[in-house]
Amino acid sequence: MNDAAAGLLTIAALVALLALVHVPLGDYLARVYTGERHLGVERLLYRIARVDPRADQRWTAYALSLLAFSAVSALFLYAFLRLQGVLPLAQGHAGVHPSGAFNTALSFVSNTDWQWYAGETTLGPPAQMAGLAVQNFLSAAVGLAVAVALIRGFARSRTDRLGNFWVDLVRGTVRVLLPLAVLAAIVMAAAGVVQNFHGVREIVTLGGDRQALTGGPVASQEAIKLLGGNGGGYYNANAAHPYENPNPFTNFFQVFLLLLIPSALPRTFGRMTGSPRHGWAVLAAMTALWAIGLAAVTTAEATHHGDVPQAVGAATEGKEWRFGVWNSALYANATTTTSTGSVDAAHESFTPLGGGMLLLNMLLGEVAPGGVGVGLYGMLVLAMLAVFLAGLMVGRTPEYLGKKLRQREITLLALYVLAMPFAVLTGTALALAFPEPRARILAGPPHGLSEVLYAYASAGNGNGSAFAGLGADTTFYTTTLGLVMLMGRFVPMVLVLALAGALAAQHRTPTGAGTLPTHTPLFTGLLVTVAVVVAGLTFFPMLALGPLAEGLR
Repeated sequence: MNDAAAGLLTIAALVALLALVHVPLGDYLARVYTGERHLGVERLLYRIARVDPRADQRWTAYALSLLAFSAVSALFLYAFLRLQGVLPLAQGHAGVHPSGAFNTALSFVSNTDWQWYAGETTLGPPAQMAGLAVQNFLSAAVGLAVAVALIRGFARSRTDRLGNFWVDLVRGTVRVLLPLAVLAAIVMAAAGVVQNFHGVREIVTLGGDRQALTGGPVASQEAIKLLGGNGGGYYNANAAHPYENPNPFTNFFQVFLLLLIPSALPRTFGRMTGSPRHGWAVLAAMTALWAIGLAAVTTAEATHHGDVPQAVGAATEGKEWRFGVWNSALYANATTTTSTGSVDAAHESFTPLGGGMLLLNMLLGEVAPGGVGVGLYGMLVLAMLAVFLAGLMVGRTPEYLGKKLRQREITLLALYVLAMPFAVLTGTALALAFPEPRARILAGPPHGLSEVLYAYASAGNGNGSAFAGLGADTTFYTTTLGLVMLMGRFVPMVLVLALAGALAAQHRTPTGAGTLPTHTPLFTGLLVTVAVVVAGLTFFPMLALGPLAEGLR
């Protein structure tokens, strides 16, 4: 079977499997966040934390709880990394230097999981398991909590309450992420992903050479890094490393885990708001953007011009031959349309237009289907923006799901849309403005510009993948990238919670003859167009100077 046929069958199987689990998983998530009963382990956690699970919070209290929890998590992880050298089972790894620990702490707490370091040479099992993997669970649960709070803003009327952050955090971790991660880890360990506590072991290769390889609790960390939209890798080679991703089955299963929860959340949105049709419209828009990205990346990699690619039938540089060009393109598209950042091929070595499409996937705001929770609320923001634009055309106050979009709501939407581009473009401009960071750009223009823009786009959108040609292990990059992660993650979250509070305070407006239908194919097309136009208007000059200039010359 040739690469194209295998790739098409893989895509078909992936879509079919995601469709099979979409309704039951989406309905389960809705029950998790609307149920009144607390599990025994949850009640124990509430007592330990002295939390009243019956208390409903205003959006301000919800946001402050989220920010306080994330700040404490970052401080704990920073200390954990700095003190790694005195931990048991550290396997000789020293504490991480201050700017590196700062970057990594913000990276994993913000669900970005950007790695300036090689995992197997920098961190031992305690830091990987008790530090990074714990944040893989908690940061994903935070994203779910914010998405659920926004859904409640649509579902509730005339109230200033959005639920309880602590309850949403615990339920997302205990009832959703933990059981799914256990099942996924068992499947991956059974399929050959490493799960042990071995230190460095020397092996003899087929060619007779000796090579040192590090073991570790890889399967368990891979499961939650993929399910939670985290990314990062136990090894520097990430999912191209045979210990992390040993065969085509694990490659397929990892892509499935990447997309599982984000693609089910539109169903949860429809169930919790009592309007499943709107959930289908949101899912259709996400699917359309994902499919467009996949088609563009695959076409660029499989049919790119040039003597060598034409001679071998595709652009094979940087691809893992165990998976082939089509499956590498599928994985790359999945990881950049979610906020995961796990890679099974070198994005640096993709064709200029293929790499440019991966960059655009992130600059869309990672809404197709996006990160865990983040993708849903990002797409709902774009849906409200689409309704607003449509309202301007007909001279009617825009409404979405019975809630009017007035001056306050539109202001919050505008700030949300501007927050990520401001962080990404400011970081990129600073890196290009000073000699020291410019010297770390290993490629010349225009590819060097793509490397820098990709790094800050990855940080600002919670992705964590990279064009590897950028030397980002300096104090400047670790600090500025950490700040961009902070702004790209938490400023939009606070704006979304403020928006949810404003929506919940309204009464529901009955649907009338002049109400724009927001569950039709026409609205889905408008939503896709708005997503592309917003990103295009913001980033087109940078894309034109970077990947487009390189690809079209």
